[in-house]
Amino acid sequence: MAELYHLARLNDRWFRLDEPLVSAFVERWHPETHTFYMSFGECTITMQDVSYQLGLPVDGRYVSGCLTDFQTYIQGDRPACVWFQEFLGVLPPANQIQKFAVNCNWFQETFGGCPEGADEETVRRYIMMLLGTQLFADKSGNRIHIRWLPYVARLEDMGGYSWGSAALAWLYRCMCRVANIHVVKLAGSLQLLQSWILWRFPGFRPAGYDTFS
Repeated sequence: MAELYHLARLNDRWFRLDEPLVSAFVERWHPETHTFYMSFGECTITMQDVSYQLGLPVDGRYVSGCLTDFQTYIQGDRPACVWFQEFLGVLPPANQIQKFAVNCNWFQETFGGCPEGADEETVRRYIMMLLGTQLFADKSGNRIHIRWLPYVARLEDMGGYSWGSAALAWLYRCMCRVANIHVVKLAGSLQLLQSWILWRFPGFRPAGYDTFS
């Protein structure tokens, strides 16, 4: 329903981040053109790649939104903690909240995975994990921004959003930021970047990758 099923099934073995490989490509990223400068010319990740690699929809409504104050939710002026408890059925401890984000480790320890036949609240928690860690990760890789709460409020509406274009735009933005010498960590959908590298540059694939189904 949320159009994130393929993303949830990514194999941990093949999508474990290869930091040296990813870093080598990021060093060739040019913010001015949003392309990688290679010896044979320029190339970049496209919407088609996002759809193929992660199975995300690239058509539909745009994904946007921000929180100007952690205490006040952007719609209706309700406290953010009230929405968090209402949508996910639990309120994180104060020491697990960092400004606009919730500690990812607390999510994993508290909710675990998404078992078959899970109720709606459990599914919402799991989708929050996917959005915060695989599509729109921050530089720490350990925080989930509460801006995604509006999108998990109605699971039946999630499939109508263009998650693919949002993930690609966020990855572009993060790679442009890391091009600054003062930025030392890369955020964004690194699974998408690594998957694209392994697909477009077969020479970098680990042994056994070609037979993976």
